[in-house]
Amino acid sequence: MEERAKNFIEAFVSEDIAEGGRFEGMRVHTRFPPEPNGYLHIGHCKALVIDFGIAESFGGLCNLRMDDTNPAKEDTEYVDAIMEDIRWLGFDWEDRFYYGSDYFEKTYELAQELIMKGLAYVCELSPEQFSEYRGDIGTPAKSPFRDRPAPESLDLFRRMRAGEFPEGKYTLRAKIDLASGNFNMRDPVLYRIRYIEHHRQGNKWCIYPMYDFAHPIQDALECITHSLCSLEYEDHRPLYDWVVDNVTLPSKPRQIEFARLGINYTVMSKRKLRRLVEEGYVSGWDDPRMPTLCGLRRRGYTAAAIRDFCDRIGVTKVPNMVEYSLLEHCLREDLNAHAPRVMAVQKPVLLTVTNYPEDKTELFEVENNPEDLSLGTRNVSFSKHLWIERDDFMEVPEKKYQRLYPGNEVRLKGAYIVRCTGCVKNDAGEITEVLCEYDPETRGGNTPDGRKVRGTIHWVNKADCVDAEIRIYGNLFSDPDPDAGDKDFIDCINPDSLEILENCKVEKSLKDAKAPSSYQFLRLGYFTVDAQGSKQGKLVFNRAVALKDGFKKP
Repeated sequence: MEERAKNFIEAFVSEDIAEGGRFEGMRVHTRFPPEPNGYLHIGHCKALVIDFGIAESFGGLCNLRMDDTNPAKEDTEYVDAIMEDIRWLGFDWEDRFYYGSDYFEKTYELAQELIMKGLAYVCELSPEQFSEYRGDIGTPAKSPFRDRPAPESLDLFRRMRAGEFPEGKYTLRAKIDLASGNFNMRDPVLYRIRYIEHHRQGNKWCIYPMYDFAHPIQDALECITHSLCSLEYEDHRPLYDWVVDNVTLPSKPRQIEFARLGINYTVMSKRKLRRLVEEGYVSGWDDPRMPTLCGLRRRGYTAAAIRDFCDRIGVTKVPNMVEYSLLEHCLREDLNAHAPRVMAVQKPVLLTVTNYPEDKTELFEVENNPEDLSLGTRNVSFSKHLWIERDDFMEVPEKKYQRLYPGNEVRLKGAYIVRCTGCVKNDAGEITEVLCEYDPETRGGNTPDGRKVRGTIHWVNKADCVDAEIRIYGNLFSDPDPDAGDKDFIDCINPDSLEILENCKVEKSLKDAKAPSSYQFLRLGYFTVDAQGSKQGKLVFNRAVALKDGFKKP
């Protein structure tokens, strides 16, 4: 098999660990640093696969570090969910699990080191003054406190930690270059005062480091070789390097940026996803319409399909918008290879085989998956009364309609050929029963006389089928780019993104089906047992993906 070409990150890493490289003789070491302020979504998955995948491909290590430097956002619920999602995707951080807050004390020490070196100072500018003095491309920023003596700044910084000052009174700023064309280098804030309880540290701290200061320190303390992050941090890289070059650390990681993942017909902002949850537009973070990994998993997405998707979109420096249909294609390919085939009827109408004995039942042995014979076979029962799809009968057929209508023949999948003889209606004129006769010479759907029968429909035996609820999910948004322009993404929600079908009929073999088992319902799509439905004692199936790409694009 031809070896896959290296992406640009792999090429950089190869150079770095080669003879003469900056990490020669070192083991590749990456990290995945999610914020525990929401659930992971498919966008995070790209970063996750890159961080763990690069380490895996080079025989290295990858740490899991919760970025909990912002005390206002973190929650242990999200920490547990993130760990579950990563393990579900097949990655393991082993014993290398950390919190950014584990390094608060060391980060504080290194901030004092910068002050003593004359590379940081305590600034008294209010937020309004900070913006006013920020300058522009042709005008340097300014701070009247930049030349504050180091001992004075050190004393103020220590008193900031002691809680002597109100929020907003002081910040600690790096002393770099107020005239830099990169505004991230114009004496950025390193610490600010926040009186808020931290989910792990409690009220121990009232000053908190900014991400741009804390993150490179955390990477270096963990001896990370390659800090892989999204393209939005490219302009922050000079500050990352400045920090690791100017404080005493055991290593100097290299930051490499890649383009984030964008998918049409969805949103990736945690803030927006949280709004969908909190305002009741979806049932929760694991709603199967959400792009969260727990939502995709509940809908029926497999870890293999998602990893395949990430491999296919590749790693680039150029932001791009990926078609949602590619994600569906990856799932369809995986489930086609592994999901058992069964029959289910979503909108049932009774089919009576009038010339079949009332007291007779037959069993037909069928393959569970022709693509994977290791899944074996099962027996499907057949009798006089069956359920079929309401759409598989038309009293007056449309042009090219090949299913049941008076006088037409169809195959009942795997059983017999039947000829429709009519239907029964109620007083309101609604069809309650379709009538047909079977040809006993066509067992298994064969035609010994060679006649052509164009239509094949699925069915279940009324005598032993199981009731189920089926949920048909579509795209949550009807607009391919709900984030674009000034529009409110809420206005783009698709009102038809969920259809709930009750009193559906499924094969008896599914009676004890448990989440997250997936099946191909013949002619209908791929369906997964819903975990929440199972908890309620119901048999509920979520449509993971249609058999073909059926989403109507504008």
